[in-house]
Amino acid sequence: MIPLSSSLENSQHEFTEVRNLLKDYKFSLGGNWDYKSGFFDRFLDEEAHKVWLRLPFEVTNGNIDEDREELDAKIRFGQPFILKHVYNEGIEHDATPRVFGALFDQFQHPLDPDAPVEDKWLRKGEEVLRQIERAVPG
Repeated sequence: MIPLSSSLENSQHEFTEVRNLLKDYKFSLGGNWDYKSGFFDRFLDEEAHKVWLRLPFEVTNGNIDEDREELDAKIRFGQPFILKHVYNEGIEHDATPRVFGALFDQFQHPLDPDAPVEDKWLRKGEEVLRQIERAVPG
């Protein structure tokens, strides 16, 4: 994980406004969100989706709910960072059957959840972050 300096850090915004703006820059609400905090994530590597620019946030007022289009939540950004997850490209041999039937857990744990980030991804992440800083209302 590589932390990035950003003018977004500690800035407060309307959740819905920021979410809609970030969609135009290929960001999505990361899977580890809850009603009080979360991440906007964007892959930097177009094909492998292993290198990510992550914009963490905390909810300062209201709640977020991915299924609702309009929300009254306000968020405060944390420090953005870039991370790289290295996954096993082969078959997951440790997949386990679920209780009800023959469904298998298809999600692998990363071999290295904090792999080194190459300079080209750091440069691209900083470039995307600067675009976001210009686009998000101050």
